[in-house]
Amino acid sequence: MTKDHDLVFLPLGGVGEIGMNLALYGYGPPAKREWIMVDCGVTFPGLDLPGVDLVLPDIKYVKKLGKQLKAIIITHSHEDHYGALAQLWPMLGNVPVYGSAFTAGMLEAKRAYERTRAEVPVKLFKAGDRFQVGPFEIEPVQVNHSIPEPFSLVIRTPLGNLIHTGDWKIDLHPSLGPLTDETRFRQLGEEGILAMMCDSTNAMREGVSPSEQEVAKGLRGVIEAATGRVAVTTFSSNVGRIRSIAEAARDCGREVLLLGSSIKRVVAVSRELGMMDDIPEFLAEDEFGYIPRDKVVIILTGSQGETRAALAKISRDEMRHVALTSGDTVVFSSRTIPGNEKGIIEIKNGLIEQGIKIISDTDALVHVSGHPRRSELVQMYEWVKPQILVPVHGEAAHLVAQGELAKASGIKTVPKVRNGSILRLAPGPATVIGQAPHGRIFKDGQMIGAYDELGIGDRRKLSFTGHVAVNVVLDAQLEIERDPVVVPMGLPEFDQDGDVFEDVLYDAVLGAVESIPRARRKDVDSVREAIGRAVRNTANEVWGKKPNVTVFVTKI
Repeated sequence: MTKDHDLVFLPLGGVGEIGMNLALYGYGPPAKREWIMVDCGVTFPGLDLPGVDLVLPDIKYVKKLGKQLKAIIITHSHEDHYGALAQLWPMLGNVPVYGSAFTAGMLEAKRAYERTRAEVPVKLFKAGDRFQVGPFEIEPVQVNHSIPEPFSLVIRTPLGNLIHTGDWKIDLHPSLGPLTDETRFRQLGEEGILAMMCDSTNAMREGVSPSEQEVAKGLRGVIEAATGRVAVTTFSSNVGRIRSIAEAARDCGREVLLLGSSIKRVVAVSRELGMMDDIPEFLAEDEFGYIPRDKVVIILTGSQGETRAALAKISRDEMRHVALTSGDTVVFSSRTIPGNEKGIIEIKNGLIEQGIKIISDTDALVHVSGHPRRSELVQMYEWVKPQILVPVHGEAAHLVAQGELAKASGIKTVPKVRNGSILRLAPGPATVIGQAPHGRIFKDGQMIGAYDELGIGDRRKLSFTGHVAVNVVLDAQLEIERDPVVVPMGLPEFDQDGDVFEDVLYDAVLGAVESIPRARRKDVDSVREAIGRAVRNTANEVWGKKPNVTVFVTKI
């Protein structure tokens, strides 16, 4: 180590927002730092991004690192932590990827299902392993979360030890292990921790999260009390919850049917790794109709209102082999992710119209978060005793809440960090020394690109104001050779006087051409512009909106 070496932290996603987690750690002289990436997640598009499949972190900064990027380490296989890996890894020069066996299994299951993803080779690790990546020594530490095999990472460097917590909670009675390793965290605290980058998702909630064992009791109570079928929707990655539901069904004398491709993939990987060994085999869909109503439980996708998920199809009575009827029960064993409220309400209303009873976490203890509440955060501070606390994984309100809690708990250094902040952790006081380019790119069908590159902005404009296509043919004398073709899409059919809107626009096209002296019609671009302007202005006068207009002018 020389005096010009420094240690920096740079988040490119997940700090100032929920989801799309991606963090970089760099060590060395500023011009030649060596780097590791921790996690590579996605978030999901809202209605403001029509047609977009996934939202990914912009990695232009990472691509410029080239061979200075030594590895990608995945803490766990939730979509917001690993969901962008298969799309972005091929752009990064085959950099080594490290993860758990469950993460590797989930990557492979997705690749087999979608048939378009690159195969990402994963170097496996387990809790307690230590491996060297450039100047960094990495040690995974087991934690508890709502998915198998989640890890915090100890990152040892010549300038100090770091902990990247990933997602975690303290649950002394989980349905699927492991426990968060208090002993190891206390040992690390004694060893000395320079900085901890800590999950902020539940930093605004007081107390301690209920145990998954309590949720299992709540689910069992609901199933025992039900007289008809019970359907439980949850996050497909929550293997512990799926186990809890399956065990409760078994204990109540009911068989279980899985619905939804993502849940089936997760369960298949879990069985391969021995996480479902004592759970009875699940029903096939074509067996459902032969099982008495009080002898079946369905575990299915759709807890976030996804229109193509199994629960949405059931709410519309669109499934071939499976349906619910009046007197059945649907349990939402999940939280509502902000932005998904409308879709969830639509599904619930569709079910209620069929006479189906709805139970959510406001009615019974049927869900608990996988993230630490405030008392759990304080417990972690006491174990680890970090000199610096960097709140991550959250929107501004979550980050500020954890920052205030950390200071109140005696941690003196809590720097303000957001996506793109280059935080120098050592040497010297923790300081933001610069900004890196960051943002979002998008998966749109088979393509990945920026907002304008993929035409998302134009697509959004189309969703607001529609489109008019016009085709005009001029003859050798520059007169209109045949009737212009006007094709409006997404515009009203009639104007306020009851006239056909298409005819009104047709007249505007004729008027625009005829208003141009014949000699000036030689300039096709001028004719095209005049027609487009006339159509937009006429539409605005009649409708109050200016549509997108495409004009074709041909001379023969």
